[in-house]
Amino acid sequence: MSSPTVYMPPRHYLNDGYGIKSWLLTRDHKRIGLLYLAAITVFFFVGGAMAVLIRLELATPVGDLVSDETYNKLFTMHGVMMVFFFLIPSIPATLGNFLVPLMIGAKDLAFPKLNLLSWYIYVLGGLFTLYALVAGGVDTGWTFYTPFSTVSSTTNVIPTALGIFITGFSSILTGLNFIVTIHKMRAPGMTWGRLPLFIWAHYATSLIQVLGTPVIAITVVLLALERLLHAGIFDPALGGDPVLFQHLFWFYSHPAVYIMILPSMGVISELIACFSHKRVFGYKIVALSSIAIAVIGFLVWAHHMFVTGISLYAALIFSFITFFVGVPSAIKVFNWTATLYRGSISFATPMLYAFGFIGLFTIGGLTGLFLASLGVDVHVTDTYFVISHFHYVMVGGVVMGYLGGMHFWWPKITGRMYPEGWAKLSALFVFVGFNLTFFPQFILGYVGMPRRYWQYPPEFQVLNVLSTAGASILAVGYLLPMIYFAWSLRYGPIAGANPWGAAGLEWQTASPPPTFNFDETPVVTWEAYNYDEIEPKYDIGGSVDR
Repeated sequence: MSSPTVYMPPRHYLNDGYGIKSWLLTRDHKRIGLLYLAAITVFFFVGGAMAVLIRLELATPVGDLVSDETYNKLFTMHGVMMVFFFLIPSIPATLGNFLVPLMIGAKDLAFPKLNLLSWYIYVLGGLFTLYALVAGGVDTGWTFYTPFSTVSSTTNVIPTALGIFITGFSSILTGLNFIVTIHKMRAPGMTWGRLPLFIWAHYATSLIQVLGTPVIAITVVLLALERLLHAGIFDPALGGDPVLFQHLFWFYSHPAVYIMILPSMGVISELIACFSHKRVFGYKIVALSSIAIAVIGFLVWAHHMFVTGISLYAALIFSFITFFVGVPSAIKVFNWTATLYRGSISFATPMLYAFGFIGLFTIGGLTGLFLASLGVDVHVTDTYFVISHFHYVMVGGVVMGYLGGMHFWWPKITGRMYPEGWAKLSALFVFVGFNLTFFPQFILGYVGMPRRYWQYPPEFQVLNVLSTAGASILAVGYLLPMIYFAWSLRYGPIAGANPWGAAGLEWQTASPPPTFNFDETPVVTWEAYNYDEIEPKYDIGGSVDR
């Protein structure tokens, strides 16, 4: 009598070692990407909870939910959590970590140990900031403007700043790892002209991370010296200059906008190409536009400072360059639209997020031109117009790209498909909820409602109630993917190696990928996005016929 056959599941990175230790000591870029995914999700929902409290407070004109001091701490910690601990690492540290080696045919990143160290540094910085939160919070605004942050504030400025300082090293290490990997570890035949646009976007992002992040680190150190030792760097009473802090802060923090948005643009390029089943129109100019954004992004920081008393001539120059930096972004939007023209378009969930990105980011970019115009900026600075513009770029852009990427590569990450119907419903909730939340804020800012106020005149209540209602819908849209992604891990249909019929090396290995990505090093003999040689497929999750 023969013994029963025992089924052994295929070996891949998820089952190559079990237990917490195998994860906490891993050097596999894919597992580290998932560690980042877990960590940034925590910070996203902590920051999101504060956003909910902000919107509930603003549902009525009178400050009847929290005190003015608590409100100051809420919008400060919301900004700190979302900007430094979610938006900046969201795509590079998760999808970037997972996909960069797969997309270029490498077995791992150049420095696996540094990659794991970057995650530990990120978590350490996050713990300092969470400590500041539970110890009473900080009330300076996420920009930490001096001299309030160095002289007047009695809240936890130093622990919060220390958390940001530490986390900056995580960003630097990630950028360094990507640059070396992309330069030195591409598969044979993977020339610069064949790199996916996702890789070009991360290469440009990494340049900003390595060159720009040390500036914010130095700025935070100077802030601590000023606060602890009264060094007289920013305090005018001691011979310092508070505007110097703004120059240093925005010299990093405006390029940081592109650390957030460039990876999202890389995701959208992949989605547009796959779900229109075409090579990206003007591939080379789209690739070079990522580098152009990274370079020009370092030259526009003072458009945040038009009302600080800087020279009118300097303001005119920064206004012009700010208009100019919109050109490479507009090139991307134009070329994505041209790619869609006469494409075999599928309305799968990732493509819905790509469409949402294009619409919302375009609104955010166009309203940025309002703020780049000196005459308009003077009137709408520090109003809800700025809040709305910022969120249309950051949330409408970055988060749409992040969610689109998560839905697109989820089968590759987990080997499972998610329920397409629920995913499309979630995308609809996110799009509708986002616009209902933030579009009324353009009007509020235009008619003069200042930001960071916990009370407001009664005539502004209707628009604020609309905004709060939209935030409720948006919250549901964010919670749904958490639920069905978790469900899919156990019950989702098994995904093949290439469920979308996509081009790219990452789709030529198993789902989930083996520990070292490829059984044999691939040799690339085709151009990027060679969809002419790929047959359209049906989407496993939603049976979408292309």
